Amino acid sequence: MTQTTIANYGTWRSSITSDLIVSGTIGLGAVKFDGNDIYWLEGRPSEGGRSVIVKLNSDGTTEDITPSPFNVRSRVHEYGGGAFLIVDGIIYFSNFVDQRIYFHQQGETPQPLTPESKLRYADFVLDKCRNRLIAVAEDHSNDNTEPENKLVSIDLTTGEVKNLVTGADFYTSPRLSPDNTQLAWIAWHHPNMPWDATELYLANIDSDGSLTDITLVAGDKNESICQPEFSPDGTLYFSSDRHNWWNIYRRDKSGNIESLYPLDAEFGYPHWVFGESMYGFADENTIICTYTQNSISHLASLDTLNKSLTNLNIPFTNIAYLQVKGEQILFTGGSPTQPTAVVKLNIATGDTQILKQSSNLNIDEGYLSQPQQIEFPTSDGKTAFAWYYPPQNKDFCAPGNTLPPLLVKSHGGPTAATTASYNLRIQYWTSRGFAFVDVNYGGSTGYGRDYRQRLNKNWGIVDVEDCINVAKYLVKEGKVDENKLAISGGSAGGYTTLASLTFYNTFKAGASYYGVGDLEALAKDTHKFESRYLDNLIGKYPEEKAIYQARSPINYIDKLSCPVAFFQGLEDKIVPPNQAQMMVKALENKGIKTIYITFPDESHGFRKAENIKRALEEELNFYTLIFNK
Repeated sequence: MTQTTIANYGTWRSSITSDLIVSGTIGLGAVKFDGNDIYWLEGRPSEGGRSVIVKLNSDGTTEDITPSPFNVRSRVHEYGGGAFLIVDGIIYFSNFVDQRIYFHQQGETPQPLTPESKLRYADFVLDKCRNRLIAVAEDHSNDNTEPENKLVSIDLTTGEVKNLVTGADFYTSPRLSPDNTQLAWIAWHHPNMPWDATELYLANIDSDGSLTDITLVAGDKNESICQPEFSPDGTLYFSSDRHNWWNIYRRDKSGNIESLYPLDAEFGYPHWVFGESMYGFADENTIICTYTQNSISHLASLDTLNKSLTNLNIPFTNIAYLQVKGEQILFTGGSPTQPTAVVKLNIATGDTQILKQSSNLNIDEGYLSQPQQIEFPTSDGKTAFAWYYPPQNKDFCAPGNTLPPLLVKSHGGPTAATTASYNLRIQYWTSRGFAFVDVNYGGSTGYGRDYRQRLNKNWGIVDVEDCINVAKYLVKEGKVDENKLAISGGSAGGYTTLASLTFYNTFKAGASYYGVGDLEALAKDTHKFESRYLDNLIGKYPEEKAIYQARSPINYIDKLSCPVAFFQGLEDKIVPPNQAQMMVKALENKGIKTIYITFPDESHGFRKAENIKRALEEELNFYTLIFNK
């Protein structure tokens, strides 16, 4: 019997080390069927974050399809996604370094399809009848104006790129009808983000490949559309939040729009990256779909004739990249105790196969904290949501009458969400005696459009108050030490962190990962996709400049009186390094403890193993120094 050691919270030794996390974990996504073959994309920190297409062989083994140094990653919208297509064993992919599309016959060296240019490509569909790809393109040719987004065709013989649709600020999800006579797509305009207002279009394809009879199917200033798909019989389906929740709709032959199954749940997603999928067709009358309720994923079968929904029992609480091929489905799935995996499921027999796990580490559950979903009171009599992870390490316990330090996590976006999944970066903290709370503050996705819009004009207020109020709630519940409260976040979550530390005195320390300190600087210096994001989150700039200044932590350093750690990629084009540099300099001038860790070879988010490892260790050392004075 192992003896339990008594030690202060926050000082426990743990086998979940930073080395273990980066050496044993890969990213999994973009699963695909191609006939009887199965593929997925692996992101590998040990290879500098390189993304590799992997194939499952018939004998159960896997093989890398993408040879080094190719990196399957698009930079459209900077966030990318939708970087490859596989049809009949032929792969078309976007290569990160030059952003050209490559044609890859397996077993041969990939060959460039598109010419050298300043165009980026994503979200491919094969128009086999016309020997072309259709894709989203982002043209960076003119350095003096913002990039031009459009839908283009790419000739598979010559690589010639032709414009198909232009005029909107953004495009996504080009989809061909089964008979190749129609094309559907989504477009939107500044200042909206795709979760604010988008438009779904449908057009006929002329004999010369051009588009005619372009029709607006759905969408307006109060509706977000995502994932248009044609059923096998040519009916156009899509997800819409016109009634608060992203539910599935279809356009009948007369052009009327009807709901398939109204439910207070999300059958859609915020379009941060291309290539996501939440439903597909098993046959012309059956949709297999995933939806989220209270930040938990469910898998279901939707009968499109009688409009009934049947849930399928699975052990996964987080599902993404759903693909459907008859009775076989593919997805990435995970749970608090199961690492994210590529999963194959036969919906007729229930047979489930784990094809690849993001981590092969075998960690005793005695070191894993089980998340608890909490609802807590927040400002204006409202309720917000979070996942709470208590300290857990079977080898240690704390002295009596003591409480653990709390790390509050503010997710990025801010229009995004956190889920209860197997996350060793959370367990890194809880196994050392920290309590951890992952906050789905007002403005997060997964709780309907109204909840998502709580943040409109209120970024830096609602998110901050919710992070503060969840900490106060856990103090009141007797779960954490009110004198050892910290907050951490990346990108938009970094802004929430800095605003919480500057304008309130609830937290004793914090860490900003590529976070925003100066909202004006962000409004004036960021990439196209998010260049008008703040119009809805804060106000128009420069017309409402005063609000930007009032909510920018950089302008109120005199109010900041606790230590802050900064972690920044020097190649970041989304939140440029000067944001962190300004904050660090101001803190140093005031004599407040700070550390500033930079990574010259990283952009927005850290992909390389050595950088992920260092950031984790430095943040832990920082809190240890602060809380154990």
